Amino acid sequence: MSFIEWSDFERVELRVGKIVAVHDFPEARKPAYRLEVDFGEEIGIKKSSAQITGLYTKEELHGRLVIGVTNFPPKQIGPVRSECLVTGFVREDGQVVLAVPDQDVPLGSKLA
Repeated sequence: MSFIEWSDFERVELRVGKIVAVHDFPEARKPAYRLEVDFGEEIGIKKSSAQITGLYTKEELHGRLVIGVTNFPPKQIGPVRSECLVTGFVREDGQVVLAVPDQDVPLGSKLA
């Protein structure tokens, strides 16, 4: 494990968003969805791709709150320009479990 300075952590914008659209992403190298995540009025809707098809259906994801990094520069992933990183934890079997708030909070709320 390597340590970071507190100021490094403070620069990461971890915010609550709601998945408002989920699309298949057949062009991805590994099974993934294309997501549209609403981070509230200040940030708006950002696009992302997520390799979470093994544990979640499109229907289960729609409307779900997630925690995302909103201040990474956009990254081209095949034909998708990813604008945020939806966070999760990788299990031993390689499946990703989403990191989510356990109660409702306003969209765009920053992790404190």
